[in-house]
Formats: sequence, structure tokens, C-alpha cells
Amino acid sequence: MRYRLTFASGLAVGYLLGTRAGRERYEQIRKGVRRIAENPAVRNVGEAAALSGREAAAKAAGAVGERLPSSVSDRVRAVGDRRTRSSTEWGGTDAG
Repeated sequence: MRYRLTFASGLAVGYLLGTRAGRERYEQIRKGVRRIAENPAVRNVGEAAALSGREAAAKAAGAVGERLPSSVSDRVRAVGDRRTRSSTEWGGTDAG
């Protein structure tokens, strides 16, 4: 219960400060976040994290797949293959 109260208090304070800051401050923060996200170093770290996450997921899927019935593991493999073919490097779909 204590954590819920703390969380709700944080939401209330954040909302209050956000509404007082106004639209101009929101746009400033948004531009700053976009500038950081477009930084090549940040993008490289993001790509490396995504790659290691995919490798870990593939390893986990292989380990779990050995323990599942073949019908389930075949379906999981088919969904993974379809997602791999249709995803771009950033996780979206190719617009062709």
C-alpha cells in the first residue's frame, strides 16, 4: 500500500509540475530528447542492446523449445521466422 501511495503522489506531483511548465517547456524537452535519440553514439548503443537482446531471446527460445510439445515449438518457430523476415533493423516493417 505504501508503494501505491508513493506512486500516486509521484504522478500527482509530476502532473502538477507538467501543467505549470506549459506547452513551451514540453516542446523544449521533446526537442532535447529527439536530439539525444538521433546522436550516433546513442543509436549505436541502442543497436548493440537490441542485437544482444535478440541473441538472448533466440537462446532462451531454443532452450524452452526443447521442452515444449512439437506442435507448440513449430508454431513459435513460424512466428519468429515471419517476424525476422518482415522487421527492419529498428523493429518496424519494411514499407517496400
